[in-house]
Amino acid sequence: MDRRSFVQAAGAGMSAAVLSEAAQVKPVERKGRLKQSVCRWCYSKVPIEDFSKECARLGLRSVDLAAKEEWPIIKKYGLLPTMIGGGTTIPDGFNRKENHEGIETRFRESVKNAVEFGAPSIIVFSGNRKGMSDQEGLENCAIGLKKVMPIAEDKGILVCMELLNSKVNHKDYMCDHTAWGVDLVKRVGSPKFKLLYDIYHMQIMEGDVIRTMRENQQYIGHLHTGGNPGRNELDDTQELNYKAIAKAVVDMKFDGYYAHEFIPKRDPMTSLAEATDLCDV
Repeated sequence: MDRRSFVQAAGAGMSAAVLSEAAQVKPVERKGRLKQSVCRWCYSKVPIEDFSKECARLGLRSVDLAAKEEWPIIKKYGLLPTMIGGGTTIPDGFNRKENHEGIETRFRESVKNAVEFGAPSIIVFSGNRKGMSDQEGLENCAIGLKKVMPIAEDKGILVCMELLNSKVNHKDYMCDHTAWGVDLVKRVGSPKFKLLYDIYHMQIMEGDVIRTMRENQQYIGHLHTGGNPGRNELDDTQELNYKAIAKAVVDMKFDGYYAHEFIPKRDPMTSLAEATDLCDV
């Protein structure tokens, strides 16, 4: 299963929450100055029970982009389901007015699910350009988001639009530069609407990620990691210095989640443990 499969729809109902087993897992002692998390799609071959238990042991706080049927198991180990789908897809999002009615219906269901299962955040997408100008898309996204944000605000749910690269992975995606995303956040004007700043994607599009995060920290609500090039481990095979990045994020007093979204080339849980250790600054 790939990333797109996890964000296609807002979701349906789920079974009753099970009793937490977090107390049975002794977590690694951490400094804990970052709320480290992980994206489920990168570890889809690891059974969710084993995955959740090990994430709890590693001291992670949450799991991004998990399938709805996995939420009870994630919660059983004291983790939260973060960045649940908000009714958009990467190619089809808020930048087209004809999408707004359907998105609003799915968005309402997402907020309902978030409240029921304790998910603090929802992910949304701009959609692809498909010949549309960035200015028109910006205006359309603002119109659509202003309609739905009161629904999330009423329940205290954070909504984040993700910044993705349109150079390598998501050709034609509109929200592909920080400045465009920041402009959108300002136009929407909601304290509960921010950006998901994906460090891997923005390294490809812009570089200068630490300075960019510092200058725009008030507009950023969630972070994703990933080695570049390749979107693999946060090790010496890639160009980003994640220890320095993690220190910078801590210095910013960032209080959102810092989620690992790299595709492991080696043993997946060993790679996740190494990344968690690296960023525990």
